Amino acid sequence: MKLSQLSTYLESLAPLAYQEEYDNSGLIVGNPDADIYQALISLDCTEAIVDEAIATNCQLIVSHHPIVFRGLKKFNGKTYVERVVEKAIRNNIAIYAIHTNLDNMMEGVNAKICQTLGLKNCRILAPKHNIIKKLVTYVPHSHADDVRNALFNAGAGNIGNYSEVSFNAGGDGTFKANEHANPYVGEAGKRHLESEVRMEMVYPAILESKVLMALVLAHPYEEVAYDLYNLTNQSQQVGSGMIGDLETAADEEAFLYHIKEKMHCHVIRHTAYTGRHVKKVAVCGGAGGFLLKHAIAAGADVFITADYKYHEFFDAEGKLLIADIGHFESEQFTQQLLYEIITKKFTNFAVRLTEVNTNPVKYFI
Repeated sequence: MKLSQLSTYLESLAPLAYQEEYDNSGLIVGNPDADIYQALISLDCTEAIVDEAIATNCQLIVSHHPIVFRGLKKFNGKTYVERVVEKAIRNNIAIYAIHTNLDNMMEGVNAKICQTLGLKNCRILAPKHNIIKKLVTYVPHSHADDVRNALFNAGAGNIGNYSEVSFNAGGDGTFKANEHANPYVGEAGKRHLESEVRMEMVYPAILESKVLMALVLAHPYEEVAYDLYNLTNQSQQVGSGMIGDLETAADEEAFLYHIKEKMHCHVIRHTAYTGRHVKKVAVCGGAGGFLLKHAIAAGADVFITADYKYHEFFDAEGKLLIADIGHFESEQFTQQLLYEIITKKFTNFAVRLTEVNTNPVKYFI
């Protein structure tokens, strides 16, 4: 299949618009029109990963972390980033990264951590704001169903676990067409009164052009009247971190053992025990220290993340237990998540999980 088919599908699940500003997700190396027959899944894209792709005849590497975060000015092989890019290009291997956009999705990286730990009632820890908008339009009763269905098909009308959500109210609209108009109803030069439906529905801001195109194509009027509203509502489907509940409360030390076993950790750096049982658990794959206040506000007993600095541990202030399990360890199951996502959609496409451990951190135990 074409590389663009796979990238388009991945971006439908984790839109690039939802990546953080510092990130560089998407197609980093490769031609979207190139044919691909096999992909290699990894957490990082290193020289060893490119070598593995060459040895296994993979035309694509799908990694969680981008190999390139900032612009490259020279390609002389002095850094591992330059060498990876050069080798991939020489061997016609595409590189695709799906990083913080996958982190920020309800069914993304943090959901996989919650699943691995057996957490229930999981929800976004820090939902994103200002990514939802509302459309209000006015449609003659005769075409209300057609317009409503077109907007639903374009991605409007979804709230949490509910789809095809809209509000509709009847009323009368007036308009007078001038001599240059070609009105669907009424006559030029005469005021017309039409019984209409005021239709309202929300939609993700990133789908605005698609939603408006659907509206214009389905609406019978020559000039379509509509209003767009920016909403400050939180999105329950997009945001940072997750929080969930243990089915049965656990002792803090026992829960750390549980984390170590399920997350395959060599070591866990943690704050002092609070003396309370663990019931509510917050998680963030990778460097999640910026979510500590959210975890405390949500009533978490434990916050599992990585990359904590010495002085940052003090910020817990005995309100919860911070468990730093390591960056690689917190995100390693993202590889399995990507494997499941791709193979479920493309059943005849060959996908391989890397056999290379790319963790740059080693432990002397």
